[in-house]
Amino acid sequence: METFDAIRSRHSIAKVKLDALPREMIEKLLDAGNQAPNHHRVRPWRFFVLTGEARARLGDAMAASLLDREPTATPEQLDKTRALPLRAPVIIAVSVDAPTEERIVAIENVCAAAAACQNILLAAHELGLGAIWRTGVWARDAKVKEFFGLAPELDLIAFIYVGIPDGEPKINERPPAEDRVTWL
Repeated sequence: METFDAIRSRHSIAKVKLDALPREMIEKLLDAGNQAPNHHRVRPWRFFVLTGEARARLGDAMAASLLDREPTATPEQLDKTRALPLRAPVIIAVSVDAPTEERIVAIENVCAAAAACQNILLAAHELGLGAIWRTGVWARDAKVKEFFGLAPELDLIAFIYVGIPDGEPKINERPPAEDRVTWL
């Protein structure tokens, strides 16, 4: 697949089959993420691969956090929350390291980790997989960060859900870039 074709044809695919993916395929995605550009070669991303029961454990952590925030949450709300990580056979969560030297700027680390996420999405597309980058409240949640062993001040920037597409994806054409460009 040509680069420009891959960039233009890649779309978020939320509905995937729950069939397990071969470890070698997941490792290809991680290698693609690891090729992202990053200032000072610090590789500021951390990849957490969740498969099998690890997804259910994440769901339990999410439900516990929901109950802390909303003590009147119904069993149905808790079950729905527990099921969130079960929507795909693989989740790659991506966190960002804090700068360890004065010359390293935090936003550069975030941008590098985001580039790693995009590489993973493009690699998934190349392999014929469906993938979607999710964040939401769970990316900022203290209990979820604790689940991953992250300090509360660290950024968790992505939950990339990956699997074999289930059906035809809904393609939303993106508008041209003209309204986002200023030529100087």
